Amino acid sequence: MARNGSDDALRRDTARVDAIEGLLAYAATRSAREALRQVSRAVAMSRDLAAEHPEHTSLLVRALVMQSGLHLRRKRPNRALAPAEESVRLARKAGGAPLARSLFALSAAYEALQRFSEAAQAADEANGVMDLD
Repeated sequence: MARNGSDDALRRDTARVDAIEGLLAYAATRSAREALRQVSRAVAMSRDLAAEHPEHTSLLVRALVMQSGLHLRRKRPNRALAPAEESVRLARKAGGAPLARSLFALSAAYEALQRFSEAAQAADEANGVMDLD
């Protein structure tokens, strides 16, 4: 019996999603330094996947939020800002909980950078998004 090409592609995409999810789960059990390496791999893989299949953008958003948080845990707020900002840009399309999580990550990065006004604005927006759900 011949294989259906779309079934093969779906299996490959599912395997890629599973691999990214696995990296994120594994990273959650590691030290911040090791976790950051794993999450960076997950970001790269999810960036490629989302470029091919935009419906997987939420996975990239999750990886970016995690990356930002890990940079903050390592006391590197300057490095935390870019992934937080990118996650907000990407999550705005979908809204809801992913956007709220991204905005809270952005707020945390701003606060760590002592940009308190921007931190408060991001947190207020996140709370507003949550109120809409």
